Amino acid sequence: MSAAAPDPGPYRVVAVEDYAAALPALRAVREAVFVREQNVPLELERDAEGDPLCQHVLAFDADGAPIGTGRLTPDRRIGRMAVLASWRGRGVGEALLAALVERARALGWRELSLHSQASAIEFYARQGFLPFGPRFFEAGGIEHLAMYRLLGAANPVDGREAAAAALSGLLAHAGRSLWICSRDLDPGLLDRAATIAALRRFAVGGGQVRVLLHDPAAPQRALAPLIGLAQRLPTAFEFRAIEETVDQNDPAAYCVNDRDGWYYRPLGHRFDGETRLDGGPRARQLRARFEPVWERARPCTEFRALGI
Repeated sequence: MSAAAPDPGPYRVVAVEDYAAALPALRAVREAVFVREQNVPLELERDAEGDPLCQHVLAFDADGAPIGTGRLTPDRRIGRMAVLASWRGRGVGEALLAALVERARALGWRELSLHSQASAIEFYARQGFLPFGPRFFEAGGIEHLAMYRLLGAANPVDGREAAAAALSGLLAHAGRSLWICSRDLDPGLLDRAATIAALRRFAVGGGQVRVLLHDPAAPQRALAPLIGLAQRLPTAFEFRAIEETVDQNDPAAYCVNDRDGWYYRPLGHRFDGETRLDGGPRARQLRARFEPVWERARPCTEFRALGI
């Protein structure tokens, strides 16, 4: 068995105050990632006219070597997000993105957008960014998708891809509890492989998931993968069926976590709605709405695996 890769150690993220002084560090990271790794033409990466007008952040390792960077453009867009390969998967990208979002808040910006490489869509979704528009190619033929996030306001969710991104953000920011009210476990959303994997990680990490259903028979007939996951992790998942007429007549569906994140759909058979990762009052309202319905609902004993 090969030895595990050594942990490269701590890092720090700082805002760039002196662009000229920071330029060698910015270029060292971006040219390593974009030019040498992704084959983006050097003249596209350099952006000599626009780059000095942007606000930049840099991540450094314990020895002071640059390991990651990102920038805010004057048109309120995040760009040039790059982390050296040896540092990926260690939270550097998340720290850089959080620093850029906080800087945008401090500037009073109400919205941020970005062009995500196709491989990074899930990364940005976990931080509250939602996709919009068709995919396209830029930067030397790399597939991209436009994404956005409203700051200090609910984000409109339009369609399945945005719904999946909203759910990714809720799961990524949940602490120990997640509440879901769904008509039939939402085919196309709660049965996505990425969603099931995220729910599994949440449950294995000690998370608790409560699910209210209007029609428990439909996902059971469809062999919904979430039911199978719950059978393998029975202490983490609990399902109940809504039976009271007053509760059945509520057309909405929603998901809310214990850290002020929520995704609400006024019509539960559609994906369109609103979401926010830091909407405390609305999150508390939805949790309070969930609890009495949960108490009136019946346990879905039919979902239990044989022997449980």
